[in-house]
Amino acid sequence: MNNSRRTFLKLFGKATVSTAVMPLFLESCGNNPNHISKEDKQAIIKDIIGIQATDKDDVILAEGLSYDVLISFKDNISEDDFFGFNNDFLCYIPLDKNNINDGLLWVNHEYAHALFVNGFIGDDHTQKSKEDVEKEKYVVGGSIVRIQKYDGKWSIVKNDPYNKRLNAFTEIPFNWEKPIANSGVAIGTHSNCSGGITPWNTILTCEENYDMYEGETIYNEDNEPTYKPAKYGWDVHYNYPPEHYGWVVEVDLKTGKAQKHVALGRFAHECCTLVRLEDGRIVAYSGDDKNNEFIYKFISSKPDSLKDGTLYVANTDKGKWISLNIDDQPLLQEKFKDQTEVLIRVREAAKLLGATPQNRPEDIEIDPINGNVIIALTNNYDKENFHGSILKIEENGTHDALDFTAEDLLVGGKNSGFTCPDNLAFDKQGNLWFTSDMSGSKMLKEDGPYFPEFKNNGLFLVPRTGAQKGQVIQVASAPRDAELTGPWFSNDYKTLFLSVQHPGENSSSLKELTSHWPQGGNSLPKPSVICISGPLLENICGV
Repeated sequence: MNNSRRTFLKLFGKATVSTAVMPLFLESCGNNPNHISKEDKQAIIKDIIGIQATDKDDVILAEGLSYDVLISFKDNISEDDFFGFNNDFLCYIPLDKNNINDGLLWVNHEYAHALFVNGFIGDDHTQKSKEDVEKEKYVVGGSIVRIQKYDGKWSIVKNDPYNKRLNAFTEIPFNWEKPIANSGVAIGTHSNCSGGITPWNTILTCEENYDMYEGETIYNEDNEPTYKPAKYGWDVHYNYPPEHYGWVVEVDLKTGKAQKHVALGRFAHECCTLVRLEDGRIVAYSGDDKNNEFIYKFISSKPDSLKDGTLYVANTDKGKWISLNIDDQPLLQEKFKDQTEVLIRVREAAKLLGATPQNRPEDIEIDPINGNVIIALTNNYDKENFHGSILKIEENGTHDALDFTAEDLLVGGKNSGFTCPDNLAFDKQGNLWFTSDMSGSKMLKEDGPYFPEFKNNGLFLVPRTGAQKGQVIQVASAPRDAELTGPWFSNDYKTLFLSVQHPGENSSSLKELTSHWPQGGNSLPKPSVICISGPLLENICGV
């Protein structure tokens, strides 16, 4: 048994349900629509034949799995709207709990690749026309699409009244008493990376690299602000306050209404994972996906609130959650005028109070067996950490505890069989699934840190039972340049919904394409959502 497998088995613990810390609600960021109950018995997984790393321009799956393309970029969802670009986080919610095969699919659209959206080529994005920018602003945000399953296959319901888009033009109010940058309403949501689901069946979509499009306000040592322009040139034509972006956005899929949650802080949110405590209060975990940034936890003071409560940041060296409430911290009182400013500039506040810098905190999931908090730390090129790790936080008794222990669960590298963990998911048997996020600039480069052991990005599984328990097994490979994101299980675990994001991203022009997925031939590559199914999935999930 190698060290990585031994560590996994030790830290994950016994494959039995712990009743001491299990919350009432464990739906979050992906991926476990029905958490394990006391009566569940874990299935013993039969041997899985994984796949080898490949650079093929297709979704390559382990034997016993197959896929269908559900929806792709520019597919019409209504008479007025089409499916957006670069899909990421997914969430499927049945319209009726008695019919799990008819429901609403939410899909994040993280960012626009100018080549495929408006044909713009060049490094100086300030040269984009207003029309170019408007095309990009339309294709980001998110899609709500009604889908149904007939004869074992999912399909979209075109022109359904529920089908709609949120994008960078959508007006979204702040869930906060005080105005943010002199307004109670933001124009648009974008940079939507991962997300989560609430106990009341709304979804959470998280604004990540907002500064690429809106710029940022930078403060010097004398606390004086200056504006740093956006990389992609939107601010040339649309000058919106950067402070209106970088939030967790809650969306009601049935109405399309949304709100931005100020209390959860402003940073490059990868996801937002909720736990409901026995008294109805909410605990929300989120990571800041940037080198040397931090892990956060919000604890509400009222039941089912994402507004009233306290935001904390993790010191993983000492195992402490540090309050970011200005009334608790004299250091914050010296620098910030009020709690609203702390939440807008929460990165500065966290650093000031001694939070532990992390290696790009990305997705967060709750282990359905024991309630531990599992966090993907993708990598940190600044520290020559190319492969990343998966961190385990074990709260001291309950999820609202303010002290914890933190340990590496799995460490990436050529010997451990995986690299750059990103999105996480647990199935109802407690098996861990995760995707990888190698940078396109380093992937498949012979002089890079990933070649030849790792080729295209992939989907990996770590079984909890059977002869292969604790092993890291690759079960899917993405098309060229693509990333697999947003794994989400259907309620019966017979389907794994998965985003295929940015295939062909490194193409130099529309005549020199690196990918033609999913249609093949000489077609343009299109980000798409796929449905994975088959006997292997049902065996793994104990269906």
